[in-house]
Amino acid sequence: MSRIARRKSQVPIEANKKTVEEMWQAMGRTDWAALKACLHPDVHYQDVPTDDPGAHGPENVVKRLRIAFDHLAKQEQVLHHMVAEGDVVFLDHTETWTFKTGEQVQHTFATMHELKDGKILLWSDYWDVQKFVSQFPPWFLQKMAESSAADFGGE
Repeated sequence: MSRIARRKSQVPIEANKKTVEEMWQAMGRTDWAALKACLHPDVHYQDVPTDDPGAHGPENVVKRLRIAFDHLAKQEQVLHHMVAEGDVVFLDHTETWTFKTGEQVQHTFATMHELKDGKILLWSDYWDVQKFVSQFPPWFLQKMAESSAADFGGE
């Protein structure tokens, strides 16, 4: 029988879960300083089902998020499940975005965070692009089309 070797976490699982919760709460408040405080200096954020390379480093993660979030009046989340093992925290949650112009969209995401030294090193969002994007108002799709991966990649 084979055994899978796993790196032993130096940070307690509950502390990792708390960091992830704090990051999501900060995002809902658009408190970018508090969000960055939860991120490892080498963080990589990626929307897995898209072709872009994601964002590297806390500054670029926030820059990427703000491309959409600067058009929102609020972003709310409902956490359905959170599971942690070692330095990995997985969550299943629904986000509701309310645009400054009043439109509202809602979608469920599966998100995996890998932590290092108590900070989020990898943030991977898994979601149905077609289902979520089809809810966006046309003006927002146009704004998103004006941005490119180079705007927030930060290699």
